[in-house]
Amino acid sequence: MDEAVPPARFRAGVTGHPIAHSKSPKLHGAAYALLGVDCSYTAIDTLPDELGDLIADIRSDNAWRGLSVTMPHKAAALKHMDDVGPDVSALGVINTVLAKGEGPDRRLMGYNTDVAGIVNAVRHAGTGSVDHAVVLGGGGTAAAAVAALARLGVGLTDVCVRSIPKASGLVFLGERLGIDVRLTDFAEAANLCSNASLVISTLPPHGADELARELSGAAREVRESAGLLRVLLDVAYDPWPSAIAGVWAARGGVIVPGLEMLLYQAVEQVKLFAGDAFQDENAVINVMCDAVGAPRR
Repeated sequence: MDEAVPPARFRAGVTGHPIAHSKSPKLHGAAYALLGVDCSYTAIDTLPDELGDLIADIRSDNAWRGLSVTMPHKAAALKHMDDVGPDVSALGVINTVLAKGEGPDRRLMGYNTDVAGIVNAVRHAGTGSVDHAVVLGGGGTAAAAVAALARLGVGLTDVCVRSIPKASGLVFLGERLGIDVRLTDFAEAANLCSNASLVISTLPPHGADELARELSGAAREVRESAGLLRVLLDVAYDPWPSAIAGVWAARGGVIVPGLEMLLYQAVEQVKLFAGDAFQDENAVINVMCDAVGAPRR
């Protein structure tokens, strides 16, 4: 009779709703195996009214090392944190929970690694100086995109949204981060995208399909501008290629798949969860690429 497989020493996971499509378990699992960290990592489908119970379990169970947080919980999870890392206070959203300590000294730290994920994904595309960018969508990932653009030195960002009042916080975020954010009705998105050096779509899967049809019908070609090809980062990665990515590529633009952003933000999470065991970032990136069928760096 086979012996029972002992449980992992540490626990971690990703939560959202829905979550079955997530590639995070493959990314994290490959990284911990390479690093020799005994940590399980699973996908946990959590409804909004169940989030508090999940975080309470993480607080009480010392086996929990951390949690990746995706939609629709990025803002709601913030109130459960004891402290937060860089960017979080300005953004108002987290995508990472790090559990530290035990018993009465146990604390939950909230981080946002989406910013680093976007920055590194865009840089990997070979973009240089960008004066004007366009962000599609006005939610938590759009806030991370604005912060990433500020870090990249972009001066002006048009944020295309369907409800300008609901996205007003992005203007104040831009003021705090030193980037000019202009809220624009989504009806103007096709024209703005056709003229921008960099576009970041933070819309959910199929959220940009109508826009893709508009761009497909436009006569203007995506062209080089100041030595830079026009770049689209579409954070949605399932299904892939998205409609807007297909149109953008057909018009000669550079595509940064959302899978790259997911990978780079996951690297930052692994650094937090693995602690001192994290070594050789390039090796970690490559093994994570292998896990999801992405090209090695």
